[in-house]
Amino acid sequence: MKPMAIFGVLLIAIGIAGLAIDNISFTERKTIIDAGPIKVTADEQRSIPIPTIAGVIAVVAGAAFLFMGRRAA
Repeated sequence: MKPMAIFGVLLIAIGIAGLAIDNISFTERKTIIDAGPIKVTADEQRSIPIPTIAGVIAVVAGAAFLFMGRRAA
């Protein structure tokens, strides 16, 4: 398989994953007060939204790379 076709398959897989997953959530631990032996920390829940259009663009671009990679072979 040509490298362009492999890249196309990877883009399609990433695009489908982006369409299936709405957002990425993670917890960030921040130090609020650090005064000698006393430390106060807080956990903050954060999420990064994944736009639907990004998944669609990745799938379309992956299909184009896959088509061009097979055509060049």
